[in-house]
Parts: sequence; structure tokens; C-alpha cells
Amino acid sequence: MRKITTIAGDGIGKEVMESGLAILKSLDLNFNFREGKAGYECFQKNGTTIPEETIKNAKNSQATLYGATTSTPNEKSPIIILRKELDVFANLRPVKSFEGVDSLFKNLDFLIVRENTEGLYSEIEIIENENIENNKNNSNTKAKAIKVITKEASERICAFAYRKAIEDNKKRVTCVHKANVLKKTDGIFKESFYKIANKYSKTNPQILANDYYVDATAMYLITKPAEFQVIVTSNLYGDILSDEGAGLVGGLGFSPSANIGDDNGLFEPVHGSAPEIAGQGIANPIAMILSVAMMLDFLKEKYYANQIRLAVENVLKKGKIKTPDLGGNSKTSDMTNAIVNELNNI
Repeated sequence: MRKITTIAGDGIGKEVMESGLAILKSLDLNFNFREGKAGYECFQKNGTTIPEETIKNAKNSQATLYGATTSTPNEKSPIIILRKELDVFANLRPVKSFEGVDSLFKNLDFLIVRENTEGLYSEIEIIENENIENNKNNSNTKAKAIKVITKEASERICAFAYRKAIEDNKKRVTCVHKANVLKKTDGIFKESFYKIANKYSKTNPQILANDYYVDATAMYLITKPAEFQVIVTSNLYGDILSDEGAGLVGGLGFSPSANIGDDNGLFEPVHGSAPEIAGQGIANPIAMILSVAMMLDFLKEKYYANQIRLAVENVLKKGKIKTPDLGGNSKTSDMTNAIVNELNNI
């Protein structure tokens, strides 16, 4: 029996977690689910955004499924803490359009591979004026954020992107950076990319390597998104570009993600806790359900993962069940039940 830690979190994280678990429990899989706490409500009750017990359970599980958490002022993000503790260095964010969903572009299917452990999300920030709290109007106050880029982590994520390109039969890997300005940090990332590209080109010459500045990439995602197949980039750029990618295909309700390491996997929808609609039962659960499919890929249950994706595609294609973000008035449970029923009939 495989252990799965579930962390629902806050807001709609709880609601979409119910959907994810409903999908998993409808399948013939031998999983033992263990509930973990994290997020703003957890902080209010326990004084921490993520207890050590939750981290320990996640480390001792075959995979962790995460809902969404609300930001806690002056506290570190629990998802960032968990990513670092599990050393899940690769964040995978697919961008895929679906028939039946009103979106800017059709027939898109590319992957953003984001380095997950360093960059500006290293959370190294310095306030140089120690009296900032007592002198908020001091014009000399300065804060700095340290961007950490290492050759080791850069080569590791670029190699991961190439392996995914080979696995998914993709023909192009694009490195995104800003090395024209950030010559040392992004310079390391770009240099590492081409080192890995040269290595893999010897055995996989069919895969083309190219690179773009991050600002140009933001434009190209709007003007020629079909060009992209696999994008590999650093932490902040990947976070921003993946949300832009979600906008191309119908919104964050269709954006799953996987955090992969050598020993652990952490899976979550890209969207946040959406407190403005929490408790209404109207959240789109598809991002979570597709994250469940990515978790099953990781667990070598590709048959069930593909069945879930097919069920999602069929329900969206029929267009009878639409949550409010899709222009309908269906509930989260309606969408979940429709996908479960489709799974049973495939």
C-alpha cells in the first residue's frame, strides 16, 4: 500500500482536494491517504504555516497532493518550504488547450520546466535600515533580495528538461533568461543550458535548442505560442510565464503542476486559495484533477493517468457541465461527478 500525504490548505484548496480524492478513490489503486496541515488557518491554530509533522509525513510518503494556501503576513510560504524540504527541484507546468473551452489559442500543448530551489525565491532578503519600523518615511531605507543561481542546479534542471523532451517526443527545448542584463546569474543559467544541450545533441540530434530573453518570451507567448514545446527557466520567470500560459488556454482552472525530485513528488494546482469564492462550491476542480494525473505519472500508473486526462477532455468537449469560470453555473461537485462518471464509462 502506497502512502499519499494530502494537504488541503485554505479556501478552495479544501474543495478541490475533495475532488482530487474522489477521482483517486474511484480508481482501483491501493493508496493510504494521510492528512497534513499547512497554510493560514494552520498558522492561526498552531503558530506555524507548516508543522514539522506535515513535512515528516510528506518525506515518508510516495507522493504529496497539495491544495492551496492563503499567504500569511511575515511568514514563509509553506509550499516553498515544502519544495525545499523535499528537494523537488523541477516544477512542471503544462500548458494545454481543450476542445470545448473558450481560449485565446487552440491546439496548444507545451511544458514549462521551472527550477524550483533557488533564484529570487531563495527568500534571502535584507533591509539595510534597521530602524525601518520606527521610521517608515526614511528615504534612505533600502531592501535587497538576493538571487541565487548555481551551475549545479542549472545543469540539473536543464538535463531534466531534455529528458522530458525525449520522453514526450518534443523537438525543441527553449531556455528563457535575462543574461543580457543579469550577466553573472542568468549568464550561468544560459551557459549551463547550452552545455547540457550540446551533451544531449550527440544522441538526440532531432531536438533543437534555442534561447530567448524573458521579456521577449512573454511577447512570443502571445504572438506565436505554438512555437514552444519545452521551456526551461529559473524560478521567478517560470512562475510568471506559467500564469501567462494559463491565460492562453482558459485560465488557472486548467493549470496543474508537478514538483519532482530524485526521491519525492509534490503535486498541486497552480491557482491559489481564492478566498473570494471559498465555501461556495463553485471552484473549477480540473487543475487539481490534472495534478492527480501528473501524480499518477510519477507513481508509474500511466494507464490511470491517461484515463483521467481522457475523461477530463470528454467532459469538456461535451460542454454540458461548466463551472462559473467557464461561463456556466455548475458546482465543483457537478464537474467532479461528471469526470468520475466518464472514467467509469471509458
